[in-house]
Amino acid sequence: MKHTVEQKVYYSDTDSFGIVWHGSYLRWLEMGRVEYCEALGLKMPDLEKQDIVLPVTNMNIRYKASGKLNDIVIVETEVKKITPVTIIFEQTIRNKESGKLFLQAEFEIVAVHNDGSLHRRMPEVLKNAFEKVLVCQD
Repeated sequence: MKHTVEQKVYYSDTDSFGIVWHGSYLRWLEMGRVEYCEALGLKMPDLEKQDIVLPVTNMNIRYKASGKLNDIVIVETEVKKITPVTIIFEQTIRNKESGKLFLQAEFEIVAVHNDGSLHRRMPEVLKNAFEKVLVCQD
């Protein structure tokens, strides 16, 4: 399942030349992952009540081109792989109008308890939701 989110580039997302600041992309990528999870019924406050928090442990981002002020960008998110302890997301950000690729990213997420200690195995609620998605992708 591929999930998409649209985002307009605002002045606060750019540098003094009207070019998207690199940190803005990180915010949009997180938005894409959170929205993806919510589309699966996995709401972050509910997971936290179940003693599950999902921090990023590794990220790889390849910047290809720069967005500009007032662009509309499309953030595409999908699950690439799940392991007993990690979920790996693949994401892209493109210009909506031209389709130009701004970046490709891969994020590794783990499940930790609210106290920060690692879940030894992926919690069932996450495992079940993400395995269903991967089966549909095959």
